Amino acid sequence: MRILLSNDDGYFAPGLAALADALATIAEIVVVAPERDRSGASNSLTLDRPLTLRQSSNGFYYVNGTPTDCVHLAVTGMLEGLPDMVISGINHGANMGDDTVYSGTVAAATEGYLLGVPSIAVSLASHEATDFSYAAQVAVDLVRRIMQQPLPVPTLLNVNVPAVANGQIGNYEITRLGKRHKAEPVIKSTNPRGQAIYWVGPAGKAQDAGEGTDFHAVANGRVSITPLQLDLTHYQQMKTMQEWMRS
Repeated sequence: MRILLSNDDGYFAPGLAALADALATIAEIVVVAPERDRSGASNSLTLDRPLTLRQSSNGFYYVNGTPTDCVHLAVTGMLEGLPDMVISGINHGANMGDDTVYSGTVAAATEGYLLGVPSIAVSLASHEATDFSYAAQVAVDLVRRIMQQPLPVPTLLNVNVPAVANGQIGNYEITRLGKRHKAEPVIKSTNPRGQAIYWVGPAGKAQDAGEGTDFHAVANGRVSITPLQLDLTHYQQMKTMQEWMRS
């Protein structure tokens, strides 16, 4: 099996290194990641300039673009043939609920999914934790499961691993996305030239975090696995819209 790895924290991120080391024991690994932190880049493609592909001393490739650029470039131009799987991560911090809309980690996996490759986004649900080893083993376990019993292709999974000591984690749970409160207001400041500048505020706290959600699973020490889809059609509103147009 050949697995393409990417992330949004940059090719130098410890979570990516931990993921590559763990998966290299069961598969052929190719890493193509952004040259710098591109958290929050979502599914953006770079269309206004050319991209460059370079290789670091550890063998990882890096691109001067977004996570989506990395996967798109690798799958459609760099690799000979489709990889068997795309895995993005391990992100330093959770990607749950509304986070998935903005997440570069999820976006890299989404690009693989759009290109017809089974894809997984893996996040360690803590910005303070520094041990990625258990999250990496979760990724290995999921890959082994898929190798032994493939899911319908293409598959897009969003995985969030709670930051607990190895051996203290609970079971896996198949979840739906929860929902956060709206984001905190932007933070206004002034630069040295006296001009107004704004920082985007932090994400709001979980609002819909009941049983069955990704928030609830992680809060209770379980690995959250959420299958995602990309059809944005609001089917329930179609009939209402049709009647509205006829009125």
